[in-house]
Amino acid sequence: MAVKIKLKRLGKIRSPHYRIVVADSRTRRDGRAIEEIGLYHPVQNPSRIEVNSERARHWLSVGAQPTEPVLAILKLTGDWQAHKGLPAPAPLLQPEPKADKRALFESLGDGEEAKGEAITQKAKKSDKKADEAADAAAPAESAEA
Repeated sequence: MAVKIKLKRLGKIRSPHYRIVVADSRTRRDGRAIEEIGLYHPVQNPSRIEVNSERARHWLSVGAQPTEPVLAILKLTGDWQAHKGLPAPAPLLQPEPKADKRALFESLGDGEEAKGEAITQKAKKSDKKADEAADAAAPAESAEA
């Protein structure tokens, strides 16, 4: 009997979460499992990965073959490197919590009232025509010089 370490899908249509399970290779994706050894929640930010390292290493040592997605997860947690005798990967970096956008916006205003005016002044049509005439005259002067 070939044993695989694979993902068992749970959750709603657009909010999947998975369990990392050890199962017979002939069972369906969400079928009966021999043992559950971890969790994977890709929708959470950051992704939630929990693996029982002791059980994962046991199943790898007795010949269980991980599927490609599980292999990527085991490489992130360092269990695959421990099984193969490779150096451990760098620890997973946790992203910094994002600053509150509303507090940041209020701090930029320094408590002043909003004026409701545009920051840049609109150019009048007569000014635009004068600028265009000056630009057209400038190349003619440089050609004469």
